[in-house]
Amino acid sequence: MFALRLWSRLPLWFVQGCGALAGWLAFLASPSYRRRLLDNARLAGVRPWGAVAQAGCMLAELPWMWLRPAGRPLPLRWDGVERVEQALGAGRGLLLLTPHMGCFEAAAQAAAERFGASAPITVLYRPARKDYLKALVAAGREREHLRAAPATLSGVRQMLRALRAGEIVGLLPDQVPPDGLGVWAPFFGRPAYTMTLAARLLQQTGAPALAVWCERLAWGRGFVLHVRAFQELPEPVEAEAAATRVNGAMEALIREAPAQYLWGYNRYKAPPRAPAA
Repeated sequence: MFALRLWSRLPLWFVQGCGALAGWLAFLASPSYRRRLLDNARLAGVRPWGAVAQAGCMLAELPWMWLRPAGRPLPLRWDGVERVEQALGAGRGLLLLTPHMGCFEAAAQAAAERFGASAPITVLYRPARKDYLKALVAAGREREHLRAAPATLSGVRQMLRALRAGEIVGLLPDQVPPDGLGVWAPFFGRPAYTMTLAARLLQQTGAPALAVWCERLAWGRGFVLHVRAFQELPEPVEAEAAATRVNGAMEALIREAPAQYLWGYNRYKAPPRAPAA
């Protein structure tokens, strides 16, 4: 933790430069990771080379994002912040959906800094299995106006309460859910086990949703948080149709800057007891 706190005080350009180098080293050293990244990018019809360095930047940024001093604001500007203001003005809460793209950790922190005083944000996370990582994750995701909800039934209840209180909830809908908590839906033309949680939260609370992604600017110049409209789900809607709609919205975001998507993420894996695609 001491070394990571020192890392969080280094200049962002240096952190990202080291991360880009680490991304290429991982790509060259791991055949399984390299094959998955290339296969996923090829399936989407995009060139993968920029994503190799960007994946390393994402990893290197995590300690910098989680452990940066509380008084140091994010070097971030908004694109479409009026959409967030309008949605929160309705008083029904707000669900922010973002894929594993760019600096998605910055999206939650930016929302907490700008809107947290009146509408704190709750984000879903999967608890770390390693003890030494639990302290790091806890220190990073329990910041002012930012709450972490575990990927359990109690965490789902926590997110429902937050939306019903008019607050913000952040979710990565391209994260593979545990078996029984998802359905098969197309993602870049291939069946992917997709969580149903996003649709359930919207249908049970009536909250609006927005699609967002946080662009990483070159040479440590900071980030841009892009806010896009999300088409409301029809009522009622089957789980497969809702998951397909959510995946389509995430695909549209990814195609804005495919080099910043985490193509090495094992998006098409199936939980051990999930039904066959």
